Amino acid sequence: MDLSNLTPAEGSVKNQGKRVGRGQGSGKGGTATRGHKGAKSRSGYSKKVGFEGGQMPLQRRVPKFGFTNVNRVEYQGVNLDTLQQLVDDNKVKDTVDFNTLVELGLAGKNELVKILGRGELKSKLKVSAHKFTASAKAAIEAAGGEAVTL
Repeated sequence: MDLSNLTPAEGSVKNQGKRVGRGQGSGKGGTATRGHKGAKSRSGYSKKVGFEGGQMPLQRRVPKFGFTNVNRVEYQGVNLDTLQQLVDDNKVKDTVDFNTLVELGLAGKNELVKILGRGELKSKLKVSAHKFTASAKAAIEAAGGEAVTL
């Protein structure tokens, strides 16, 4: 080890690349590798998202139709057979509330939950959710449980 074979640590020195636009003597002066004229040669140029070189862009070529209701309320559906599966797997005992559903990954913490009526429920459960279908509510109460609307 002597002064002739010292090198910087791996990854500590970055190659800064070519310095363009610093005069003719550098070999990268003049147009500074941007070519002649056109939008891309100008300072401040930025291409719009979806720009297709002047061709009519896709988002304007595709026909628009329909209506989006800004006040629509989306619910995350959870079926009765899913609840029964949780009981069978010993993941829930006698109550299923919103926090339980979030912990088990059946709903997000910012979502609204609606209990749907697919499948059958054999266990007596106290179920708390934001909404219930009529068939789900009837099935829960028929099994001896309780449907609590949040």
